[in-house]
Amino acid sequence: MSKIQITPFFHEPTFTVAYVVTDRATNSCAIIDPVLDYDAAAGQISHEFADKVVSYVDKNGLTLEWILETHAHADHLTAAPYIKEKLGGLIGVGDHIRRVQSTFKAIYNLESTFPTDGSQFDQLFVDGEVITLGHLDIEVLHTPGHTPACVSYYIEDAVFVGDTLFMPDYGTARADFPNGSAQTLYQSIRKILALPEATRMFVGHDYKSPTRDHFAWETSVIEQRRNNIHVKDGVSQADFVAMREARDATLAVPKLLLPAIQVNVRAGQLPPAEDNGKCYLKIPLTIKS
Repeated sequence: MSKIQITPFFHEPTFTVAYVVTDRATNSCAIIDPVLDYDAAAGQISHEFADKVVSYVDKNGLTLEWILETHAHADHLTAAPYIKEKLGGLIGVGDHIRRVQSTFKAIYNLESTFPTDGSQFDQLFVDGEVITLGHLDIEVLHTPGHTPACVSYYIEDAVFVGDTLFMPDYGTARADFPNGSAQTLYQSIRKILALPEATRMFVGHDYKSPTRDHFAWETSVIEQRRNNIHVKDGVSQADFVAMREARDATLAVPKLLLPAIQVNVRAGQLPPAEDNGKCYLKIPLTIKS
């Protein structure tokens, strides 16, 4: 039996999978990529999904040590600070979040006092850093390309890859966000696929596929190497980059990108309240030619 228990929570409105990872020996746990419910049309946030995760931790007598973000998400708002308030734990992310913060501070013209040093998070991880979960080790792997700050978390016989890879029949992440790179993404994927073949892999999203009518989020290194439609063994970097760049040029902007990023670079905190006591999210406007 694996030393860890992995419990997924699927948030269908954003097709995101959050995970509770538990050290069976100590009942210490980490939550990876928790989701805040957000109704964009109403400008309303709520906590139904996060409360399901909190309830699971409470009912099973677990101790939350970490809330781990794989990157600053463009497709959902993180529930990390809400969960920390309820359960404790430290919020961690890769140290390259500082580059993302600097980029989006300019794009959103955030307040001059907004720091771009990552200080909104409790801990910034460098590539190869090892943190502990109960009696277990978590190795942080810097896996950029989708964004410059993406990391994967390698725990015992499992790796949590965020948006870098999807299920083999769906492929790989887009690489056209600011400071993204299809070439860098390919190199990160090969780094992940160099892990032991039996390593279980847990992806951050699933959108089904043309050949599958059910949601799925667990695969393995060997399955990805044999069957990933974008990057299986034998696909060269040049071929991958050409495919990824052509495909990305056809993709729509994620529905929640504009609100999500400006919250997620703050580790999930909302922008400062204005003089009427309300928080506002900015929507930068462009004029289509």
